[in-house]
This record gives sequence, structure tokens and C-alpha cells, in this order.
Amino acid sequence: MDEEKFNMSLRKFLKTVGVTSQREIEKRVNEALESGEIKSDAHLPVKAVVTLEGLGTVAEVNGEIVLE
Repeated sequence: MDEEKFNMSLRKFLKTVGVTSQREIEKRVNEALESGEIKSDAHLPVKAVVTLEGLGTVAEVNGEIVLE
């Protein structure tokens, strides 16, 4: 295995995950605020799951997003 190629590929994937996830979370939270589904002081549980196809789940990260 070429460690440099592996690390570059992994970093690229994780950057994409981070940027895409942030955009989608912001979009959904804004929609929920506008519709009244949640209040501006909400605490939202959040979970991210990373799966390697063919190898299964490798990481599950839980947290909380606080709006105020």
C-alpha cells in the first residue's frame, strides 16, 4: 500500500464529508426553524456513521448541535 496516496485520499474524503455535512445540517436546521419545527434554543442530537462498503461500519460519532 502506498501510504502517501492512502492518506491523501482519506483526507480528501473526510474534507468532502465535513463540507457536505455542514451544508446539509445548516440547510435542514434553517428549514426547521422557519417552519417552527424547532425553536432557536434547540439542542439537537447528531450522529455520523462512516461505512467502508464491503467492510462495514468503521466509526460512529455522536454529539450535539446547540443553536443558542
